[in-house]
Amino acid sequence: MSILLKQVNFPKDIKNMNEKELKKLAKEIRYFLIKSVSKTGGHLASNLGVVELTVALHYCFDLPNDKIVWDVGHQAYVHKLLTGRKKDFGKLRQLNGLSGFPKPHESEYDVFAAGHSSTSISAALGIAKARDLKGEYNHVIAVIGDGAMTGGLAYEALNNAAKENTNLIVILNDNEMSISSNVGAMSRYLTHLRTDSAYIQAKENFQNFSQKIPVVGNVANFIFEKMRFGAKFLFLPGMLFEEMGFHYIGPVDGHNLEELKEVFQNVKQMRGPLLIHVKTKKGKGYTYAEQESWKYHGVGKFDIKTGQAISCSNKEDYSAVFGKKLIELAEKNKNILALTAAMASGTGLLAFQKKFPERFFDVAIAEQHGVTFSAGLACQGMIPVFAVYSTFLQRAYDQIIHDVCMQNLPVVFAIDRAGIVGADGETHQGVFDIAYLSHIPNMTLLSPKNKWELEDMLAFAVDFKNPIAIRYPRGTASEQFEQYRQKIVYGKSEVIQKGKKIALLAEGHMLSFAVEAAELLKQKNNITAHIVNMRFLKPLDGQMLKEVSQYCDCIVTIEDGLIQCGFGSKVLEYYNENENNGIKIIRLGFPDKFIEQGTTEELYQLYGLNGQGIYDSIIQKGILND
Repeated sequence: MSILLKQVNFPKDIKNMNEKELKKLAKEIRYFLIKSVSKTGGHLASNLGVVELTVALHYCFDLPNDKIVWDVGHQAYVHKLLTGRKKDFGKLRQLNGLSGFPKPHESEYDVFAAGHSSTSISAALGIAKARDLKGEYNHVIAVIGDGAMTGGLAYEALNNAAKENTNLIVILNDNEMSISSNVGAMSRYLTHLRTDSAYIQAKENFQNFSQKIPVVGNVANFIFEKMRFGAKFLFLPGMLFEEMGFHYIGPVDGHNLEELKEVFQNVKQMRGPLLIHVKTKKGKGYTYAEQESWKYHGVGKFDIKTGQAISCSNKEDYSAVFGKKLIELAEKNKNILALTAAMASGTGLLAFQKKFPERFFDVAIAEQHGVTFSAGLACQGMIPVFAVYSTFLQRAYDQIIHDVCMQNLPVVFAIDRAGIVGADGETHQGVFDIAYLSHIPNMTLLSPKNKWELEDMLAFAVDFKNPIAIRYPRGTASEQFEQYRQKIVYGKSEVIQKGKKIALLAEGHMLSFAVEAAELLKQKNNITAHIVNMRFLKPLDGQMLKEVSQYCDCIVTIEDGLIQCGFGSKVLEYYNENENNGIKIIRLGFPDKFIEQGTTEELYQLYGLNGQGIYDSIIQKGILND
């Protein structure tokens, strides 16, 4: 480990470092991050971009008394390094290891958990107001990226913060979007001027004095304000924030420690809501990450010298299969449109965007708007296909109900990363979509067993005349069960294997685990299980359920989602309301908790959802003894 970084365990350890030492520390941190993330995977580019910013914050402020709220949180690795968790980076994002996001249970320095975008200003304002109500004094800082500022929640919070007019510091980490002109001498000069204590005190003294002079004082103060605002309009890019009630400072060079320290030390004496505009470069210090920051946003293990991923599968993932099929369908139907919420690459839509730029829409980090925008397109005869991660679609729950399903509009939801996603942990596991979609009137929900079924379901969905969603997992698209490719018929399941006594009803890619469990039943107990690929999670195939109850004593439902309100619960409801011949139901899925980080293989094993786990659950329930 590098010399200076080895000496740093907590923020107090950098307080006495000089400028030269802090710069060397920043360099050592970058080397540590590149080396560490190359072995574990994680969010690299975003963390390399905030090294100096994070060092300056910890140098100038008094953590944990002062509070930093990180938006999204994937850029908090440097913060974790400086707050006692350096030794844990070997197990970053691994089962029982260090989280890739801020977690209050990990450290008193993590004040607020994060994982989704645009939440920091709202949370920080709440923390600041709680401070005021308790009569305490400390600094509360929200660090938010320019991408997160495309989310409406951020502006709701800015509006409320201006109204509350409490002491709050918002740092806008601008690493891509051209919100303002480049950092330059004039901007640095104005920033220095406006944060200088003499300027601030002089302005307040003038205002206090002028208010004591009737009429003339008000006019003088009005003229002063107009002059002040006129200068801002000429030189400063932050008038949007000024008009919203924030004192705007910047742009500041986010890689200049001296400049950052000066600004942070000065703003500590200022009152009211402040916004500091910091310009940074994503991937700073690692050539490959600087050149392709999007590629190094979230990476697996990679070779430092070449930047190439290690053990990268050459097979298509579900996102790629979806993207290719959508292009094929769009070539035949000009009304098909593709939408994404700042995830064109992640959802497999880059090729669609290139081929049909006028039919592609990136709504930025604004899922609520994306859903209602899709509804507007659909009500005018378009066929919008909204590709979105499961964990992010839940942010638009009301819009799905109110704007799409209530009007029964033909919006197609392509739900990527459905089910367990692994290392990103609780905030990103897509285990809620079955529950939050399957009870909405007019909604249809499907889940494919392999890549060909995803293609067939997408073709079915774009011709459907009502709201419809297809959920599919992260990772390599399954090529199992190629011989089973029956036509998609509304509300109908697919029998994979006929059997008796025990029926295994599987959702999507969980079918492979059901088959493994069936093989164990055959080998160890000489039982041929009935295996069904559900296909439709809403509506359920009632005819199939009725038939199965005639020759099976037990039904096992298997899903990559929460047990509560999952499709297994719908199966229970069906048999409760219909003749069930005393059939026993075993529901398998994830329990009523937020699922931790780990590889998907580890998590399926831990929660008894792989082949062996399914078999063990059947044995433990004593089904074979009945």
